Amino acid sequence: MKHILLAEDNQDFGGVLKQYLEISGYIITWAKNGKEALEMFKKDSFNICVLDVMMPKMDGFTLAEHIISLNPEMPFIFLTARKMKEDKIKGLKLGADDYIVKPFEADELVLRLSNILKRASKSIPLNQDIPIVKIGKYRFDTNRLHLEMDGAVQRLTEKEGALILYLFQHKNQLLKREAILNKVWENDDFFSGRSMDVFISRLRKYFKNDTSISIESIRGIGLEFKVG
Repeated sequence: MKHILLAEDNQDFGGVLKQYLEISGYIITWAKNGKEALEMFKKDSFNICVLDVMMPKMDGFTLAEHIISLNPEMPFIFLTARKMKEDKIKGLKLGADDYIVKPFEADELVLRLSNILKRASKSIPLNQDIPIVKIGKYRFDTNRLHLEMDGAVQRLTEKEGALILYLFQHKNQLLKREAILNKVWENDDFFSGRSMDVFISRLRKYFKNDTSISIESIRGIGLEFKVG
């Protein structure tokens, strides 16, 4: 059974949502504000987070930032009563897997949760035949998921590792966004695309100390992982 962290300050709505998700086969931990949700996240293990945007003590966006810092791979969905385009863009830039505007049918949330969890649960194969990969001045340990340079070690998530390996295997080639998404995310929908943009930003930071390496975006087409 999948464990969901539900952060929702509305007692009536939160109670109904909790009951419906439990009937649908999920284990629910319900927090009434953002601060309480963060403490719960630190103490327990979850498969996905459902976060209301407008909450007391800590809003959903700030909560998501804390969750990402603790576990960059944690999928999450935002719930909001506001239809502001700026809010949706902000949520997606944070790496949200989905964004649902209230009111909505509980069945819709269950379906979206199911789809996201299916994608998140698929393991991403790394190259076990070549455990150490040299990328410019970096040394990428695919077994330990370490990116090393001059004694400094950057620990990677599984998806970061898979993305680095796929880009390196196709270095100095123009890759279409759809090809990267279908290989690493196994889905090329809008939310997977936003997630990929977040991961690419991280990789640029990881490789910033070697000027011979760059990840260039070609608008409307894709990316090129350049290694000199």
